[in-house]
Amino acid sequence: MRNFLPKFAVGLIVLLVLFILSPFATIPAGHRGVLTTFGKPSDEVYSEGIHWVWPIAQKMQKVSVAIQKGEGDGDAASKDLQTVHTKIAINYHVRPDAVVSIFRDLGNEPGERIIIPSVQEAVKAVTARFTAEELISRRSQVRDEIILALKERMARHGLVVDEFSIVNFNFSRTFNEAIEAKTTADQLKMKAERDLQRIEVEAKQKVSRARAEAEALALQRQQVTPELLRLRETENQAKAIEKWDGRLPTTTGGAIPFINVGK
Repeated sequence: MRNFLPKFAVGLIVLLVLFILSPFATIPAGHRGVLTTFGKPSDEVYSEGIHWVWPIAQKMQKVSVAIQKGEGDGDAASKDLQTVHTKIAINYHVRPDAVVSIFRDLGNEPGERIIIPSVQEAVKAVTARFTAEELISRRSQVRDEIILALKERMARHGLVVDEFSIVNFNFSRTFNEAIEAKTTADQLKMKAERDLQRIEVEAKQKVSRARAEAEALALQRQQVTPELLRLRETENQAKAIEKWDGRLPTTTGGAIPFINVGK
């Protein structure tokens, strides 16, 4: 029993030392590792899992290679010198093969040192190529050009653009009022043009109806002949006789109709 206690104590101390010194390093999913020896990073990139490190002398640094999201905004000048406040959103990730340079050259802070400055520079450069109105009407083209500029800048540092979107463009109040006035004027112009087209169509319809009625009347006049008139007169007299009730009208003087007095 006396020999067992010292051995147990030694074993416990050894386990405690191993726990404190931690000779193993774990790299979680979505990360890569950079092994440093007394602070100097190695050139090897360590994958996910458990790796052996020399206690005290070595340390495993973790670098995220998962997709990360960033948002930012800033002011720029358009081609026509309008102040434009742009808000953007970007998704990016670190290339696994560039993990060592990200840790060594950027201090494992690509967002602060590369993403934000690159986005601001790209937005300013592209915004200056378009007028304020074009930034609105050609928004998809503006976005594509910003993405192209971003990819060129970020690729040099081992960063990849996954998604990029322009959340909003904001302009000065004066410019917004001018755009609203122009929009109203355009709408009124379109309405006036539609009304004019409607009036022209209605006028043409009236002319067509009048022409058709005149042609029909002229055709009817051409078809009226003396024989047709006599036939119509005979038909009217026949209808009058049919309606007569056989009684002669009472008169105080004058000739009696329908009576032929002969000898």
